Amino acid sequence: MKFLKLLSILFTGALFSACQVQKAKVGTSEAEVLSMIEKVNGYWQSKNTPKERAFWDVAAYHTGNMEAYAITKNEAYRNYSEQWAEHNQWMGAKSTNKAEWKYSYGEKDDYVLFGDWQICFQTYIDLYNLDKDEKKIARAKEVMEYQMSTPKNDYWWWADGLYMVMPVMTKLHKVTGNKQYLEKLHEYFTYANSIMYDQEEKLYFRDAKYVYPKHKSTSGKKDFWARGDGWVFAGLAKVLKDLPRNDPHREEYISKYKGMAEAIKKSQQPEGYWTRSMLDPLHAPGPETSGTAFFTYGMLWGINNGYLSKKEYLPVVVKSWSYLTKIALQPDGKIGYVQPIGERAIPGQVVNQNSTSNFGVGAYLLAASEMYRFLNK
Repeated sequence: MKFLKLLSILFTGALFSACQVQKAKVGTSEAEVLSMIEKVNGYWQSKNTPKERAFWDVAAYHTGNMEAYAITKNEAYRNYSEQWAEHNQWMGAKSTNKAEWKYSYGEKDDYVLFGDWQICFQTYIDLYNLDKDEKKIARAKEVMEYQMSTPKNDYWWWADGLYMVMPVMTKLHKVTGNKQYLEKLHEYFTYANSIMYDQEEKLYFRDAKYVYPKHKSTSGKKDFWARGDGWVFAGLAKVLKDLPRNDPHREEYISKYKGMAEAIKKSQQPEGYWTRSMLDPLHAPGPETSGTAFFTYGMLWGINNGYLSKKEYLPVVVKSWSYLTKIALQPDGKIGYVQPIGERAIPGQVVNQNSTSNFGVGAYLLAASEMYRFLNK
């Protein structure tokens, strides 16, 4: 018994030492990350009403807010998203006439099939999983089941759409058990890959307009937009989180995810951030937070879940985390250096410490929540 007790003490001591080394490498502790989440989210929620529309930018914030809730169990965060969902009647675009439903770009209520109006379903499903009231996911099921009933497969024609809707498909499959969600997920993903994915670089162009050599950076290089690839990388992490282990296409998603991780690692700047044009830092120089936060989240998720080597990828995360906490995070809790709404890296566009946005805060909360999980393992 004494021998077993000694072994237990030694083992506990070794674990404690390993944890201390891990925290020293990152330069932060769980308590500091929690404080950061509360500072950032408190700042945002104190200055922005939850009664806003269910479009992509607001909805992207809520995906981060729900991760922050999962970590902190702060009921104020859950209530904030509940109020937003109630304000939007648990719907995205609100048209009830299926004959008029569209999926090209549109901000009106007839663009029900456009992914920017479907990302809200991620948060509605998360809220449903906390309190199983069917009204919370009724519209999500109605919209996605109608979409899957059509013969079309070109719904995801821009990179952002992969973050907006891929996790909706895996989340709804998990709730309903309907395998069609996974079949259509792969069908739509295959189409997106056919028009945006670069086999050589293992990255995604923002959409077909930006495919090289039709479009080039100012230096004549391939122009991969950091936030666009951030959307995809984070979306793949979310898909792998909920995808069944026996899904026939699982290895394909893992391959795309790991390939992106490698390409993202190579294009990181020495200061820890990623520039808006990933392979041409001179195209739009300087830091950008939303892409950097999505990349940090995606890499931490991979490390935490055994998809990425800690030895290889933790140094990347340490540098990006340093940027996110020392440069992007402002003293009052504002998240700066977020490129405004757009679809590409724009030469000459000013992005500074006062440049903030809802989706950038959401990405930051995702990264911080995953960092907490890393430190708390």
